[in-house]
Amino acid sequence: MNDESNNISTEKKEPQVVTALARGLSVLRCFRQGDRFLGNQEIAERTGLPKATVSRLTNTLTTLGYLNHSKRFNQYSLGTAVLSLGYSMLGNLDILKSARPLMQELADNVEASVSLAARDGLHMVYLENCVARANMIALRIDVGARTRIANTAMGRALLCGLPEAERVELIARIRQATPKAEWPKIKTGIDQGAIDYREKGFCFSLGDWRENVNSIAVPLIQADGSVLAINCGGPAWQLSAEKFEKDIGPRLVEISRRLENL
Repeated sequence: MNDESNNISTEKKEPQVVTALARGLSVLRCFRQGDRFLGNQEIAERTGLPKATVSRLTNTLTTLGYLNHSKRFNQYSLGTAVLSLGYSMLGNLDILKSARPLMQELADNVEASVSLAARDGLHMVYLENCVARANMIALRIDVGARTRIANTAMGRALLCGLPEAERVELIARIRQATPKAEWPKIKTGIDQGAIDYREKGFCFSLGDWRENVNSIAVPLIQADGSVLAINCGGPAWQLSAEKFEKDIGPRLVEISRRLENL
C-alpha cells in the first residue's frame, strides 16, 4: 500500500474528516518531484481510488486551477494555485527568517549542505536548503522536495522529537507501508536513531538514504509543539561519523536550541 492510499484509509476512520476533500488532496499529493504529467490511470494507481472517482476529482481540481489539463497528452500537471499555497505557507513561516543565517553559516563553515524539513505524511518535505558557497559538490536539494522518514537522519530525528503516542502511531504506519523484506533494516535504523538521540542528542544516516552520502540531524520542537528537523549532509569521504559526532552534531544541537527559544 502506498503512502497516499494509506492516508485515505486512515482518514476514513475519522468521523470529522470530509472524505471528498481528503481524496482531492490525495490527488494533488501523488505528484512527485520530476512528474511533469500524470494521467487518471496513474493517479488512480498511486492513490488507490477508483478511476471514475479520480476522473471527477481531476476535473474539479482543473476547474479550480489546482491542476492543468493537457489536451495533447490527455494528462494533468499541477496548477499555479498549488504554487500560490506553497509560497504563502513558506512566507508565513517566521522560523525560516531566523534559521537561514544560522544554517548558511554552518554550511559554509563545514562546506556541506544544511536543510530544514517538516513532516508530510510518511515523508519529510524540504522547507529550506543552504549550500556551502565554496563547495561545488554539496548536496543541492530543491525546496518542496520530499524524502522518506524511514531511512533518513532527518526522519529519525523527527521521530525522536514527537510525543510517544504520535511516534508509535507513525512507526506503525511506516511499517505498514514498508515491504516486509525491508522492514528489519528500517526498524534497525529507527531503533539506532533513538539510541543515538538519547545518548548524543542527534541521529545519523550513514549511507542509508543514498550510497556514499552521510547525514546527521536533530529535531526542532517549536513553541506550538510541532516538530521540524535540521540536518547536515554530504559525501561520505568528506563527512565522517567522527566529524559528525565531535563537530557538526553539537553545532546542530545549538542551532536547534536557539531556534526553539525564539
